Amino acid sequence: MLTITHTHEAGTMIDGTSRGDGTAEVLKSAGWRWGRSISAWFVPQSRDRLPKLHTITRTKSALEAAGFEVETEIDSTHRTTADVEAGKIERQADRVDALTAKAERKTSAEDAAWANAQAAHDRLPEGGEPIKVGHHSEGRHRNAIAKADNAMRKSVEASADATTAQARADAATHTTDARYRPVTVANRIETLGAELRKLERRITAQCYDDTRGYIDATAEQIQARTARLAPHIDEKRDQIAYWEAVRAAQVDSGTATGYDRSTVKKGDRVKIRGQWREVVRANLKTVSVTTGYTWTDTAPYAEIQQLLRPE
Repeated sequence: MLTITHTHEAGTMIDGTSRGDGTAEVLKSAGWRWGRSISAWFVPQSRDRLPKLHTITRTKSALEAAGFEVETEIDSTHRTTADVEAGKIERQADRVDALTAKAERKTSAEDAAWANAQAAHDRLPEGGEPIKVGHHSEGRHRNAIAKADNAMRKSVEASADATTAQARADAATHTTDARYRPVTVANRIETLGAELRKLERRITAQCYDDTRGYIDATAEQIQARTARLAPHIDEKRDQIAYWEAVRAAQVDSGTATGYDRSTVKKGDRVKIRGQWREVVRANLKTVSVTTGYTWTDTAPYAEIQQLLRPE
């Protein structure tokens, strides 16, 4: 018996598989991946999200067609965005620690490989003495050159591995900060708002009929859609509330600017990405500024770093 499970915290996983039982081919074709760290199959990007029911249904049907018995245990409740973010920050901190430790191990290996390369080089005859073909030292000389070459190659490879590991560790230390950059937070709020409005429109969206074309949804259809989409809408609203609170705290602390259409006027000078521009028009979500050419540029209000009045 195979069991497909889903929780908001763990994501979508499957229990009961074993190596060589034939499930791997089916799961791969359905978009699943094998997680070495958890020793289990999982659906990518399913953690901290509501279940992808179409993927679960398709996987269940494919496995049953292959002769397996499958049951599902689906939990459609979701954690608060605050809990989700706390978990992400904690996991990222653990990842930083692991990558930093790996970088240190790679650096130690690089030092050891370089020492071995230097030692092998020092064992070569001084002054670049050529190989004496036919002499009793020929074999020893050729072996010494081969060992020195092999040691240097390993040293170069170890250096490349250490550089890559350190770069990954350095990048990981900035991941959380990047997620909470003021402009990123403002853009995320806009994106979530658009996704919420799209979900809400789906509730009353028209249906297509082959004979009558597009027709209004019935009361029963609206009720069924409302029940089906309710968890997704609640999740989006919770996410928006969380990030709006983050945005408000950033504005209060001065980390972010809170400019909008009511505070930016035509003729003002604004600093965007380090450059001062004159405002041509204050739009609903963006500001149009001069470029020094015949056209204008637009930028979100969140990108305004500073504002000066004409006076």
